[in-house]
Amino acid sequence: MTDDIYRIDKARARASFGRAAETYDAAAILQKQVREEMLTRLDLVKLNPQVILDAGCGTGLGSHALQRKYPASQVVSLDFAYPMLQQTRKTYSSIGVLPLLKSLVGITKQRLVCADIEALPITNSSISLVWSNLAIQWCNDLDAALQQFHRVLQPEGLLMFSTFGPDTLRELRVATSAASGSEYTSVSRFIDMHDIGDALVRAGFSAPVLDVERFTLTYDDVKSVMRDLKNIGAHNATDGRARGLLGRSFFAKLEAEYEQFRQDGKLPATFEVVYGHAWRAKDKEMLPDGAVPINFTRKKY
Repeated sequence: MTDDIYRIDKARARASFGRAAETYDAAAILQKQVREEMLTRLDLVKLNPQVILDAGCGTGLGSHALQRKYPASQVVSLDFAYPMLQQTRKTYSSIGVLPLLKSLVGITKQRLVCADIEALPITNSSISLVWSNLAIQWCNDLDAALQQFHRVLQPEGLLMFSTFGPDTLRELRVATSAASGSEYTSVSRFIDMHDIGDALVRAGFSAPVLDVERFTLTYDDVKSVMRDLKNIGAHNATDGRARGLLGRSFFAKLEAEYEQFRQDGKLPATFEVVYGHAWRAKDKEMLPDGAVPINFTRKKY
């Protein structure tokens, strides 16, 4: 809806991530931790994917890790910010993935796609594994994004993702709202784990599994919090954001309001990470409109 103050301005978000392409990896400490956790979870799944989609690939470190894990697979790296894809190409070259692919399976051409997750330019049922690390929170329509993932997955294909939950950056949200008098949106609206689970079912996925982990990064001052967010491209891109510079007086109020959260000499920044995975059911198990049959057993008394 165009009147939703939390609607993401995709042009602004795309530009922000594009500018952050070269500074992203140094600041993306949390993204690295979540990526490693997701890779560990893949160890528990019996999977031999032919084609993998890294949806929201950023600088390509996730794509690289997936290619190392599944060297015979074709990894498609997709992002809506073209400079991120340029950085992905550099990542593959600098870490040595391209020579590895050439020697093992004869693949020399990377698959880089500049596109929006909500409108994937990918053939139906062509992907074995959809992987998305901390990207779908930038979608305006979660249902549309999950429907796209379901559409491109092969029957019995796996979706594995992470995203942010409602407690993410709660300190910044409270401090900014107090400093601005709640006149503007300050932080994106993040979706609750249970609502994500419902959306997965609506999209036609079977056996969705979700859980939450909370991380707290600590900083000396508010400027450091804002600098890290800037360096990974996570600017406020909501339609209800303040336009233009808010001035020194606003930042002074923000610093003062954030101080209420200081503990042991540090300012915390909370991140609620939602992990999820689900399968696309076999075609014969699908009903019209993507519904999945549920079997009930009568209880004997």
